[in-house]
Amino acid sequence: MLPNNVIKFAQANQDRFIEELKDLVRIPSISSSKDHVLDVHYCAEFLKDKMLEIGLERAEIFETQGHPVVYGEWLGAPEKPTIIIYGHYDVQPVDPIDLWDTPPFEPEIKDGRMYGRGTVDDKGQVYIHFKAIESWMKIHGSLPLNIKFIVEGEEEIGSENFEDFLKPNRKLLSSDYAVISDTPMIRKGYPSICYGLRGLAYFQINLRGSKQDLHSGSYGGSVINPIHVLSQMVTLLKDENGRILIPEFYEDVVDVSPGERKALASLPFDEESYREGIGVKKLFGESGYSILENIWCRPSLDVCGIWGGFTGEGSKTIIPSEAHAKVSMRLVPNQTPEKIAELFERYIHSITPPEVEITIDRMHGGMPYLADTNHQVFTTAIAALKKGFNADAVFIREGGSIPIVRTFQETLNIPCLLLGFGLPNENAHAPNEWLDLENFKNGILSCIYLYEEISNLTSY
Repeated sequence: MLPNNVIKFAQANQDRFIEELKDLVRIPSISSSKDHVLDVHYCAEFLKDKMLEIGLERAEIFETQGHPVVYGEWLGAPEKPTIIIYGHYDVQPVDPIDLWDTPPFEPEIKDGRMYGRGTVDDKGQVYIHFKAIESWMKIHGSLPLNIKFIVEGEEEIGSENFEDFLKPNRKLLSSDYAVISDTPMIRKGYPSICYGLRGLAYFQINLRGSKQDLHSGSYGGSVINPIHVLSQMVTLLKDENGRILIPEFYEDVVDVSPGERKALASLPFDEESYREGIGVKKLFGESGYSILENIWCRPSLDVCGIWGGFTGEGSKTIIPSEAHAKVSMRLVPNQTPEKIAELFERYIHSITPPEVEITIDRMHGGMPYLADTNHQVFTTAIAALKKGFNADAVFIREGGSIPIVRTFQETLNIPCLLLGFGLPNENAHAPNEWLDLENFKNGILSCIYLYEEISNLTSY
């Protein structure tokens, strides 16, 4: 099957595709909120119906201990490869709502962008594949390869129940390749294939000094202040050069090779524009590494929140009984969240003075990921992006985490192609999230070509 008429159909229906994406964005499928449980389930039903509408043979909702998983398939090409496309339909909370220029669930188009929560992360990118599939089905009544589609509702809360769904359904989900569109391009005009993700280890530190807050006049000078202690402990996590001070932390880190450093340095990345875009006076990272190397290839540690004591209006003279901090670490090959958790907890206990009690809560964790870009499926992606964007593709890494990528790789034993169509500054997780509609359109064309390119592989 040739894609020429498929491409023409997609181009002729671009405006309709955009309007239909609005319907999906309007659903406030916030997975972390108990107030939106019904919205999340409604979004799953919406997607199931759309899967059947675009021509998939089967669409089904699988309930989990949390939010449901939506599965669809078209398996009408028995002699061809099978790909499984993964995405998520849940979205981040919208707070702070007063920083939005438009209502987050009333999508608005302005200057070639669609604004709204979930437009780029990840509803718009999921819909790119929906519309590529629809275009093939409308013209040929079939696809050039077999497709399985899975869209989950808990990615934004760590895919808490997805692995429990995945393992008993290995046979249902068995495929030759996975395609995941939940990553950005390095910049507009440069279609990008992501081959590396950082992992994650996340903790909450809890300190207690006394059984209750104490009057600072009656007790000041006789007891330790948990906030002072926690502040001192935080300063012992990193040095002035950005290097993490946890003993043995770097023991398993795979350093950037000279060849990769050269490749990263050739990418169209402007550090000054990056600095201006995030509004900081000066960039800061681990000494000896470029900014791209720091955010893609080196581990990092950040205090995400710290609190305790009195923070209300006016004054209240107390010594707080408690202090808390949330700490995240981004991991790189070959670090594991389990080993880092042990090293972190051992170090934190070693620098905790005896005057306070401490507990450490282990929270999210995820493995880092690094792909072999010499695999043939990457060749198909390069060709498809060249046709869809009329530009050469580049290879990039991503500083964030998509824990399910490693789970897919290990559970299904297949290579994962991370083919994202977002942009770095599209405010995913922040107010005024937006999607570049030119990338949306070109992404559909690229996926149409991608399915054809993969269908031509003779060994898989």
